[in-house]
Amino acid sequence: MKNMFKIINSVLWSTAIVFLIGGGIYFTCYLKGIQFHFKDMIKGFSHKKETKISPFQSLTMALAARIGVGSLAGIALAIYLGGPGTIFWIWVSSILTSVNAFSESLLGIVYREKDGDVHKGGPAYYIDKGLHKKKLALCYALLIVVAYIVGFMTIQANTISASLQDYYQIPPIVTGIILAIITGISIIKGVTGIVQLTSKLVPIMGGIYLLLGIYILFTNFSSLFDIFGLILDNAFNFKSFGVGIFSTFLIGIQRGVFSTEAGLGSGAIASSTTDENHPVQIGFIQVLGIYFVSFIICTTTAFIILTSDYHLIDFGNINGIEITQYALHYHLGTLGIWLLIFSIISFAFSTIVAGYYYGESNLKYFDKNVNKKHILVLKIVTLLLLVIGSVARASIIWTIVDILVALMAIINMYAVLSLRKVVKREVLAYKKQKT
Repeated sequence: MKNMFKIINSVLWSTAIVFLIGGGIYFTCYLKGIQFHFKDMIKGFSHKKETKISPFQSLTMALAARIGVGSLAGIALAIYLGGPGTIFWIWVSSILTSVNAFSESLLGIVYREKDGDVHKGGPAYYIDKGLHKKKLALCYALLIVVAYIVGFMTIQANTISASLQDYYQIPPIVTGIILAIITGISIIKGVTGIVQLTSKLVPIMGGIYLLLGIYILFTNFSSLFDIFGLILDNAFNFKSFGVGIFSTFLIGIQRGVFSTEAGLGSGAIASSTTDENHPVQIGFIQVLGIYFVSFIICTTTAFIILTSDYHLIDFGNINGIEITQYALHYHLGTLGIWLLIFSIISFAFSTIVAGYYYGESNLKYFDKNVNKKHILVLKIVTLLLLVIGSVARASIIWTIVDILVALMAIINMYAVLSLRKVVKREVLAYKKQKT
């Protein structure tokens, strides 16, 4: 059974990477490198009217989902398995796939619907209304609900409980119950409450982690050029051409996709919540978010690790977080462990609350007759799953989530590519409006 899952996972991810990277290259040419229009990205925040949800708040919700424990453990595991060169390919994949995030977020605005006094949208909505493929839209909506509510959220809970048990001997069941209570309070007000939380939490946790990285970089400034050289040499290590360089490339691309979620469609769900009516501006904002996750958060983790002597340690049965833990302890001693715990809790919790909304939004699409009682049931199930996830083994969940994410990427990129003329129409209208 385990080998069968591995085979399915490999086949699906090979297909997903073709769609994601191929789609990124296509849209880069089709939209004439629109992901490099940095001035337009900044202008996207010039939102003056009073609204329920601003573009900045929708961005922080997308960032909350993206900046999970994968930014801590996932990057470490990529370096451990594929070498420092994986970081270069994470950068490359982020640049290429950021245009996918631009396109899907634009489509999210074009095809969104009203949900009371706010909006809802995402791939399920533009697959249905744009491609008129109802069954495929239902399939995607179901994938989102299962992947986020059952998969991602329970894994984040498991990571929090495992770290607190390892360092402070807090029983996982206790962590799970406390986490469920805090999450319940956070999601009780629905999407408006979630964006209010993420708009405060994301800047704080991102800022603290960035300051931590800057301090470590300055204290190791003399070795920075050597590290850049190491990353580039390893990325193009033609001496090990074949399995070696291909492994580095594949791990880097896959980890870049996991970290930024560009092309999976989840960013479009968050983008659709804003009251902003300019699809292209929202697309630019999401590109900026991709760059922040990849070039700031993930790169910070990479440099923290690469400036330590992690390569001298035998970590045994590795899952990634041990390397980041060792590197922070190497640089900062006990303070590093405290900061890691803070980062794990804040990063994972932000993913939980944002992931819950993704599930709720797609449940509303999956069943048009969903009412407040159904949403309450979803919230109760979510909180129970957080408790279960805190005490469960994460390995099986990760395997299943890997498969679900690959399927999401394939379906979403098929839809985005099929709606490319709509994307181009909106971009041309935006450019005409500027002149």
